Amino acid sequence: MSLIPWKRRESLEHPLASLRDEMNRLFDSFWRGEFLPERFGFAREFPKVDVTETEDEVIVRAEVPGLEAGDIDVSIQGDVLTMKGEKKEEKEEKEKESYRREVHYGAFRRDVRLPSSVDVKKVAAECKKGVLKIKLAKIESEKTKRIEIKGE
Repeated sequence: MSLIPWKRRESLEHPLASLRDEMNRLFDSFWRGEFLPERFGFAREFPKVDVTETEDEVIVRAEVPGLEAGDIDVSIQGDVLTMKGEKKEEKEEKEKESYRREVHYGAFRRDVRLPSSVDVKKVAAECKKGVLKIKLAKIESEKTKRIEIKGE
């Protein structure tokens, strides 16, 4: 019996939707002047985010290990949520020799396009145990409205 790797699809969207989203993010970054060499690598992919949507709100969860609430700046402009800050490296003893260095340090900025229009006056953010959670209330007109269909 052979085993075939299988990955559950994250959503019911078209399989190329994530490619389209990544291309949109790339072009958005280019036109905002963020297309610089230092924007690649750690700064471009940190923090990793999950964006979910309910009927009333958009929820963004970002992994920010080693950071406190005061280390992160969050802002919204239009339909783009921006998280930026700096993960600072602790001072090391000069006599220590590194055998492996996988932890990244430095400034970061992550722009996330929101799936719906949100009310910027109704935003709550908290940072606990290395996870930044941002709840953004949808504008009333963006909420899904069910339409009853009458039959004969």
